Amino acid sequence: MADAGSRGKLVYMAKLAEEAERYDDMVQNVKQLAELQVQLTVEERNLLSVAYKNVVGARRASWRVLSSIETKERDKDDISKVDAISSYRKQVEGELEKICNELLEVLEKYLVPEDKSTEGQVFYLKMAGDYYRYLAEFAAEDDRKAKAQKAKEKYESASKAAADLPPTNPIRLGLALNYSVFFYEILAQPQDACTLAKQAFDDAISELDSLKEEQYKDATLIMQLIRDNLTLWTSDAEGDEKEDQLEEVENEA
Repeated sequence: MADAGSRGKLVYMAKLAEEAERYDDMVQNVKQLAELQVQLTVEERNLLSVAYKNVVGARRASWRVLSSIETKERDKDDISKVDAISSYRKQVEGELEKICNELLEVLEKYLVPEDKSTEGQVFYLKMAGDYYRYLAEFAAEDDRKAKAQKAKEKYESASKAAADLPPTNPIRLGLALNYSVFFYEILAQPQDACTLAKQAFDDAISELDSLKEEQYKDATLIMQLIRDNLTLWTSDAEGDEKEDQLEEVENEA
């Protein structure tokens, strides 16, 4: 049984680390919180999401920058620079793999089994899908296929559980947003991405009028991101960078 004092201290230290923008410390606090083998509150759940999002998000951004520079130097046939950049990129990939696998283990071992609520199940299964997707982003060939398959399985499980939530539920909408990004970016299936996103948007819009003001704000925020993605995906404009930013905004919630 978890000690209330130690649990409270971990929550406080996680919040303190967030204020200080020391996200590696925050990750350690929320990881210990998860290992208490208790059902996390909504606040604790969101602290977990923010902590891992920031440590992984920073490294994903670094990986994109390094990959872009590596491509440019390779085009110039500057082998010495390419080797240096490639080595640095692999270092970042190693860090990403370690952090993502750590969270996936925490989800599988502690968080999913302990939370019997529908929202909790959707939240954690979606998160597992997200972090397998992040692993697939820099994986190659068979490894990429395996990571993508794992991500798809988690997103599918989350989607089945989410069927019991209202179409306007922010967690259900966030799942649709990120699952559609997975179809577009990882599986290169733009039609499936658009179909999923449009269905989620249409289902939610039909029920918007019945929501209270706060619920309305939460739902419409994510619906706007879904609609923006649909606009990008169905146009000829180059919008990869913007789409990435939109997806990250959703994950801060």
